Amino acid sequence: MAVAEIHDNGGVRTLDQLVQPVEFGREAFETRRLSRKSIERVVAVLSQYQGVLREYGIDQTANVRVVATSAVREASNRLAFADRIYTVTGLHVQPIDEAEVNRITYMGITPQLLANAELANGKAMVLEVGGGSTEVLIVRSGNVLASHSFRLGSLRMLQSVDLARAGVDRQRALLENHINRTFTQLGEMVRGSAKMNLVAVGGDIRLATRLLANNWQNGHLAVIKTDALCKLTDTVLQLADDEIVKRFGATFVEAQTLGPALLAYSMIAKQFSLEQLFVSDTNLRDGLLKDIAVGGSWTAEFRNQIVRSALSLGRRFHFDEMHARSVAELSRKLFDQLRSEHHLDNRHEVILYVAALLHEIGMHINVRSHHKHSLYIIKNSELFGLSRSELLQVGLVARYYRRATPQPTHTEYMSLDRETRVMVGKLAAILRMATALDDTRTSRIREVDCSVDSKRLLIKIPGVQDVSLEQIAMKLQSNLFRDVYGLPVVLRAGEA
Repeated sequence: MAVAEIHDNGGVRTLDQLVQPVEFGREAFETRRLSRKSIERVVAVLSQYQGVLREYGIDQTANVRVVATSAVREASNRLAFADRIYTVTGLHVQPIDEAEVNRITYMGITPQLLANAELANGKAMVLEVGGGSTEVLIVRSGNVLASHSFRLGSLRMLQSVDLARAGVDRQRALLENHINRTFTQLGEMVRGSAKMNLVAVGGDIRLATRLLANNWQNGHLAVIKTDALCKLTDTVLQLADDEIVKRFGATFVEAQTLGPALLAYSMIAKQFSLEQLFVSDTNLRDGLLKDIAVGGSWTAEFRNQIVRSALSLGRRFHFDEMHARSVAELSRKLFDQLRSEHHLDNRHEVILYVAALLHEIGMHINVRSHHKHSLYIIKNSELFGLSRSELLQVGLVARYYRRATPQPTHTEYMSLDRETRVMVGKLAAILRMATALDDTRTSRIREVDCSVDSKRLLIKIPGVQDVSLEQIAMKLQSNLFRDVYGLPVVLRAGEA
């Protein structure tokens, strides 16, 4: 737990940090269930934390955010776990997926990257080896080029090694085999000849850095030599858990994961021929505090990162970028001018914008029914900053940009709650109008002027004298808008 002050300017000052280890990961990955004993342990810890929070004057659950990562997310009894915590503490546990972890990590580590001249102007891989997964961000000059989550975690690796019942040397070989499987994918993510730095994040590498680096200042990146990390890794892998606890001052939970995690960091550093690596002391809690400080809203810079990721995906499928950008910009302008009608927020504008960029991506598979293929591609892709549920929303908005309206037989659509279904309909209706406005695929319409007059939506196009082709397209595409908003659409040319 981290306790912090959040100032009016968005600044965050951490007041206290508490850590209580619970062995969730091992049992979750082995049995896919959280034991009653572990659940009650978490309940006890959170109850203790609430006592500390009261001392700081924090007595409203709205001022507390509780998140859970892969161990809870993959447990079959995660709902019972969350319900038990809520019953005792009143706290809502929010399982977050890999995309949300990457977003929060980015928020936490970006200030440190930009403060270092070498990292601010160069290319870096931000790597965190966790218990259940390894999260990777490729960043250049503060911009996210790629993000990915690998099912390579220290506890998952240990689970496979334990099943093999092998000796120390054989265990290491098995661990190296697991790690090597990720190298091909990592190599694909880090294309190009530009020099790359490695920035390591995570509790295991922080523990190693405190053993290897002198005078590591909080809030600053440490630098450790790859050779020194490899030597420490060799030592740790030869020791039993209780010996690691005695020798390095680790907890028993840390002792379990230290060897596999350090082996992953050191092997990846050697794979990319790096003589040194940077280590950040930031963690998930730091990113969460920054997220709370901005009210959970998406900043303009974060929005731009999502858009860059969407453009990268579109280019992989050879989309019509000029048309996609035109439709996206028109969608954004329609969304902005229709705020009094849709009552949606800026997060929804990003979902609409990304859906507009990718609405024809399915043409790479087949022109016929390409809107259905677009949904499939989008919901099964990884876009930096967008969770699985948000990707589904993007895919559905793209799927309904043409032809059939949402139907009860559409399983993905019906899996949404009512509020989200209504939101998808609102955005899809706007996207349909934007595609009609660029029906000629010439990007000649760049501005719109919307007004609601006599129970209709009037769209004027400034500076364009002839919109006859767009009027035909709008007549075909505006029915969904009328169904959702109750307004017929009239398109007119503007004055010169």
